[in-house]
Amino acid sequence: METYHRARLADLGITDSFVQDNHSCSAKGTLRGLHYQLRHPQAKLCRVIQGEAFDVAADIRLGSPHFGKWTSVLLSAKEHNQIYIPAGFAHGFLALSDEVQFLYKCGDFYDPADEHGVLWSDPALGIAWASANPLVSERDSKYPRLAEVSPEFLPRYPRS
Repeated sequence: METYHRARLADLGITDSFVQDNHSCSAKGTLRGLHYQLRHPQAKLCRVIQGEAFDVAADIRLGSPHFGKWTSVLLSAKEHNQIYIPAGFAHGFLALSDEVQFLYKCGDFYDPADEHGVLWSDPALGIAWASANPLVSERDSKYPRLAEVSPEFLPRYPRS
């Protein structure tokens, strides 16, 4: 199975150079996110190789006509589908099956000092997560609501 073809993605307007692959394993009910990097923004190409995950991308780019809007997709190993998340979006997912093996390509290297996030349950975003009480890390549970994030800590639209 072919999972990445640069020329075919370029035909769709996706021209990022992916520099890092990440692999995450999560138990059912685990929610990761909403994460982003500011100085090293990461475009992501995400897929699931085991199980199912509810994947979310939220536009948090200041000046974007879609600021505060989100989209989602059910990623499934059975369907072999993927989602592209542009740089400047916050990203998260919820593991829906007993075990989820989640893979994603990144457009920039991960920098722990540049790690930021938005609260997964921010009512202003209104994300329709499939679980009201997911397992959330302490770090992810302490992120601020989008309206509480200082503008200097949000990506800009268009990103230059």
